[in-house]
Amino acid sequence: MYIYLKLMNELEELIRKEPYKDGQKLPSIRMLSEQYKCSKSTIIKALDELERRHLIYAMPKSGYYVVKGMNAAQSEASPILNFSAAAPDPNVFPYLDFQHCINKAIDTYQKDLFVYGTAKGMSSLIEIVRKQLMGYQVFTEERNIFVVSGVQQALSLLAAMPFPNGKQRILIEQPSYHLFIENLETRRMPVIGIERSYAGIDFDRLEKIFQTEDIKFFYTMPRFHNPLGCSYTSKEKKRLAKLAAKYDVYIVEDDYLADFEQDSKADPIFAQDDSSHVIYLKSYSKIIFPGLRIGIAVIPVQLAETFRLYKKHDDIDSSMLSQAALEIYLRSGMFDRHLAKIRSRYAARAKLLDAALKKEAARSGGAFTYEHSNYPFIHTHIMLHETISADKLFAKLKRNSILLESMDRNYLHNFERENIVKLNATNVNEADIERGIERISAIIAESIQLH
Repeated sequence: MYIYLKLMNELEELIRKEPYKDGQKLPSIRMLSEQYKCSKSTIIKALDELERRHLIYAMPKSGYYVVKGMNAAQSEASPILNFSAAAPDPNVFPYLDFQHCINKAIDTYQKDLFVYGTAKGMSSLIEIVRKQLMGYQVFTEERNIFVVSGVQQALSLLAAMPFPNGKQRILIEQPSYHLFIENLETRRMPVIGIERSYAGIDFDRLEKIFQTEDIKFFYTMPRFHNPLGCSYTSKEKKRLAKLAAKYDVYIVEDDYLADFEQDSKADPIFAQDDSSHVIYLKSYSKIIFPGLRIGIAVIPVQLAETFRLYKKHDDIDSSMLSQAALEIYLRSGMFDRHLAKIRSRYAARAKLLDAALKKEAARSGGAFTYEHSNYPFIHTHIMLHETISADKLFAKLKRNSILLESMDRNYLHNFERENIVKLNATNVNEADIERGIERISAIIAESIQLH
């Protein structure tokens, strides 16, 4: 990351955390230069960028001053504690950065924006995405990379198109991504489920299904599973890749939260694939913003042409403006700056959520259980006592200004549901997480007493 972009993150964090008032003066350029051990020109460049984003303003021969507003809004406690929202925190969206990239894209690619693109995607974006994927241990050729209108489109195309193995059925974890479940059930696709829990998956059961059922592909979220929040171990990922090759079953690996990985040794299943049976999907919606609708699909050679034809007939191409803006955003280093900021913010919230749940679960007397993780994430789940009605609990929490969401949508309609509650701290301020979990725990305890 460029030094001044890293510095911008640190200065923004300084403004956010310190009790600055509207119009309060920041430390001098000389003091900031000494504090952050960099040149005055680097400090000035960072401050100029922050001024352009309306976080500070300059007074000639005086210095730089704080603009309140956004920072004040971030610090105010919300009357509603929303532990159900999965969308990224609006307060860390790179609005101004990306607005700049959109304007730059219009200037740079003005001719390309007035013609249809290709089903495969913008070549300059694919080029830089290929380099970025190497950082996730996904090594592939540009010919295998497709730009899609979100991971949801890629899943829809893969479900509809024929596969070289000639098989028909789709296997998905239970629970799983609710929009893909809705897609499959609405279109009456042949689909079956296999249970996944914090402890993982029953590999003997999985192998039996691969061996005896007509499985076209197995859809999985090995990293930070939605909605459970857990991840497969490296050993489990290797085993999945071997089973796929042995039984000619494709793995569709939805690595939509790869950017938030803390464990440097946690490679994707794709890195273990020696038989070209893993299809790798990556999203930019959770790291930038959902409205971008740009995702990446890494498709094996034997599937690439069929995928291209289905993509072409589905929407001709993904938004050229979004692709061009993302290409500039990635190439400029702005993505790295934003990634550092959102990683830091989410990691802090994840630790608070994990600590609060661990403490309250121990005090709950069995009303609910929680599995602690060495690498806690921003969303997770708890298991309610079997006598507690989740729907009644949600209604009671709502009356107490706390929002949680049912997991019914995360299951196939005919699959047995566990008494699980998902929690997401993406849109809960750090200061509110502990008290929110304490309140949820108290209301759960009241619910079990009623039985």
